[in-house]
Amino acid sequence: MVDNVVVLLAKVASTARLWGWSRIVGGPVLLRGVPGLRWAKVMGSGHEGGFGLRPSPAHQGVFAVFDGAAAALAFAERSECVARYRAQCDELCVLRLTPFSSRGSWAGRAVAADTASTVAAGLPMAALTRASIRPLAAARFWRNAPASQLSLAGADGCWLAAGLGEAPLFRQATLSMWQNVAAMNAYARSGAHLQAIQAATAERHFSESMFVRFAPLSVQGTWQGSEHAWTAP
Repeated sequence: MVDNVVVLLAKVASTARLWGWSRIVGGPVLLRGVPGLRWAKVMGSGHEGGFGLRPSPAHQGVFAVFDGAAAALAFAERSECVARYRAQCDELCVLRLTPFSSRGSWAGRAVAADTASTVAAGLPMAALTRASIRPLAAARFWRNAPASQLSLAGADGCWLAAGLGEAPLFRQATLSMWQNVAAMNAYARSGAHLQAIQAATAERHFSESMFVRFAPLSVQGTWQGSEHAWTAP
């Protein structure tokens, strides 16, 4: 069965920071019992939801992998978890995604993709890159990271980007949504991002990594001050 993924990108209200911190500390344990949930990650974010080493006291994300589309839809639209985020956050963006390409693993778990499908020309796509950085390689990795991150923030066709992480310095993830596959490929195969990936591969910066491309089913909400409302045709 092909997995479906729901991503929550949240900016917790200043009056609910303790609640927000409890979500990160509790992690996936707080999602036990959600119907159809295979596995999940609850993560913090960089300053203003970006990619730097300075942590954000407000921004965070949830990456949840479900058995099939029905369970993912029910979680995104009707779950108590999402309702609580809506009540406690100044911003919340909910992305429902189906993977068409996936390689690697996250804490030993993979995402099952529909490799027979793809994204039609001209339609949006999303991408997740995550890695566990080797402690002895962290300094070298982060020397390359700022230029790559700045290029993503200003990349043509990038609609949305978020820096997420389970642990400062060592367990990092990037989620981005693009106008189309061509825009994503143009960014991935050129400039500072390409140089950073080549260095990471050559110098073995990662002990584990995962790269997933998605066809978005729906994107609804606000992230970094921008409204997003898109549903697959």
